[in-house]
Amino acid sequence: MDLTEEIMLRHTCAKRRAGESSEEKVEHTGAPVGKGNLSGHPRFSPAFYFPLSTRFTVPYPGGELNLSQKTAVMGVVNVTPDSFSDGGDFFSPDAAVEQAHKLVEAGAHIIDIGGESTRPGSDPVSIQEEIDRVVPVIKALSSNIPVPLSIDTYKPEVAHAALKAGAKILNDVSGLREDGAAMADLAAEFKVPMILMHMKGKPKTMQDNPVYDDLILEVYSSLAKSAASALNAGVQKNRIILDPGIGFGKSFEDNLKLLDRLHEFTGLGFPICIGVSRKAFIGATLGIQEPKDRLIGGIAASVIAIRGGAKIIRTHDVMETAQAAKLADAITNGELPGES
Repeated sequence: MDLTEEIMLRHTCAKRRAGESSEEKVEHTGAPVGKGNLSGHPRFSPAFYFPLSTRFTVPYPGGELNLSQKTAVMGVVNVTPDSFSDGGDFFSPDAAVEQAHKLVEAGAHIIDIGGESTRPGSDPVSIQEEIDRVVPVIKALSSNIPVPLSIDTYKPEVAHAALKAGAKILNDVSGLREDGAAMADLAAEFKVPMILMHMKGKPKTMQDNPVYDDLILEVYSSLAKSAASALNAGVQKNRIILDPGIGFGKSFEDNLKLLDRLHEFTGLGFPICIGVSRKAFIGATLGIQEPKDRLIGGIAASVIAIRGGAKIIRTHDVMETAQAAKLADAITNGELPGES
């Protein structure tokens, strides 16, 4: 059984455990798949049948991310006028470049550059506008920054321009649901990692009463499909990263449940990326309206995510998150950083 069949097997298992019928015919060579609705069991998931190593090394052109014992911190640079938290702060190329350098000094292992807001209710911008926003920043940074640059886009044209300019990672919030074939082909051609996120709907309407029959199994199944699509396009398994999509087509309660049961997604066999920084569910839980005042809640959620198996934390607040991640890693590993 090859890797694509293995991932689709997990997708089939998830559907069957949710009590659904599956039209996919996948030969099962592992543990038996039981029928019946087991999704009500709070600690049961497809991961139960697939205990996998959590030691990952993700290669990118010119380097690699060693995620075996250290959480990678991904610093956010939004080159937008309207992002929910920092819209307009780094809209000029010079401001964005300066912020990227500050985030690296603060401890970022990846810089994620985006040129279109995907906050709830946002409208898309044109392909050319997005390219004009991100490419000058990537060009200015690619030759003089010691960490890989990620391009946050679901548009193949933007992704291609960013990769040509020096980006080393693709971060697709659509999880290959938009122009998936073209995006996956780019990742395979340029030999770059892909972060594939789950999103229910599109940013404009994704928070208009999102409803799931079974949140965990639906997100799990969708991510399994995304991973299989990338594998089918020729993306290497060690270049695929998955993200359950906190805040993207989920209720506040859904976000809490995803974080509580994040460990179950490690059964997919890929590194998990999580972005909780300054998000609305933190504000709703703590009664904090201003996104920039949600730092403590974001740190708490990030540490919970790390303990649940997250290997990459995407954040606006890099210094604080990097410190929290370092301590969480030391606790998880049972040793101080640098010790053998």
